[in-house]
Amino acid sequence: MAGTAYIIGVGMTRFEKPETRDWQYWDMAKEAGGAALADAGIGYDAVEQVPVGYCYQASTAGQRAVYELGLTGVPVYNVNNNCATGSTALMMARQFVASGLNDCVLALGFEKMKRGALGAGSDGGDFASSPVARHYGVMAAAHGFEMTPPTAQIFGNAAREHMERHGTTAEQLAMVGAKNHRHSAHNPNAQFQDVYTVEEILAARTVHRPLTKLQCSPTSDGAAAAVVVSERFVREHGLAERAVEIAGQAMTTDTEESFASGSCIDVVGAPMSRAAARKVYEASGLGIEDVDVIELHDCFSINELLTYEALGMCAAGESGKLVADGATTYGGRWVVNPSGGLISKGHPLGATGLAQAAELVWQLRGAAGERQVPGARVGLAHNIGLGGAAVVTLLRK
Repeated sequence: MAGTAYIIGVGMTRFEKPETRDWQYWDMAKEAGGAALADAGIGYDAVEQVPVGYCYQASTAGQRAVYELGLTGVPVYNVNNNCATGSTALMMARQFVASGLNDCVLALGFEKMKRGALGAGSDGGDFASSPVARHYGVMAAAHGFEMTPPTAQIFGNAAREHMERHGTTAEQLAMVGAKNHRHSAHNPNAQFQDVYTVEEILAARTVHRPLTKLQCSPTSDGAAAAVVVSERFVREHGLAERAVEIAGQAMTTDTEESFASGSCIDVVGAPMSRAAARKVYEASGLGIEDVDVIELHDCFSINELLTYEALGMCAAGESGKLVADGATTYGGRWVVNPSGGLISKGHPLGATGLAQAAELVWQLRGAAGERQVPGARVGLAHNIGLGGAAVVTLLRK
């Protein structure tokens, strides 16, 4: 990429349980997109292109949503990359800007979901036709198939593998949930703001062993957005104080490594995450030791532990100890998921990656209120979609 891209405005709705509010997806998109434009101090007429992420709405829903912001005729791209959809829209925006094609791009993501667990894929269809059938086939060969929610099942089996290999405990898994619920108590945009003890999390209803309900991300409604601009745009509009640099970004998809071992740890994306992180560190010249605050894809508590290892925060098998030692909360080496993460903030698929970016921008500006990580200058976002895509983004102020 020839140039550097910056985020100058972010916005999001509150994430809510589906059917809580009587609104349409275009209403939430208007709220989040309008907030991002207002944060940037620009009008929609400055926007040159709009990648829009969602998984559950019909084709051209992106246009329907964006029309609430303006009817300027600019290109709108509809993006669907499972749970990594929001970060994929953000990556497209960065590519448009860093390539020199555009000076101002709006990345938008939203989701209006149904209550209950996800099906075989984001469309809720059957396994035979699901894009993730191969992934679930690996799981079934190693662990069989039970009548529990499929996504919880594949991640639950990854947790059991980690426990068997490394001695990770159910208590350590529950500590992830306890930490993220505790963090979300200070986030007015979070779907849940209740605090739970490790004991309460362990005692909650089991979804798939060893994962209990309070270690699983919920279905959610919500939207998030980011305005991405060039260095020239920042300079000409006097936006240096608000601008946060996208210092590095990479997306990876599954390779043979995801499937060869027959392990659920690999099939849920650990190799993709490692590869994306490595590419970002190499491109940016920064490493995990430079990072202060992290928003990562804790769709289930085990995935937070797997991601610690993939990002290089600890060696393989040591992630349970890392969370138990308090290294990933306030006062520790990093603050991970100050927003509450997917587990407690919520997980509207198309919006998640952009909500992570919004949280990091607020943190790096020193504008996160009671969630503020003292002195945060570098933030990392990790967003993963089964099937698969992993996006890692490094932001710097």
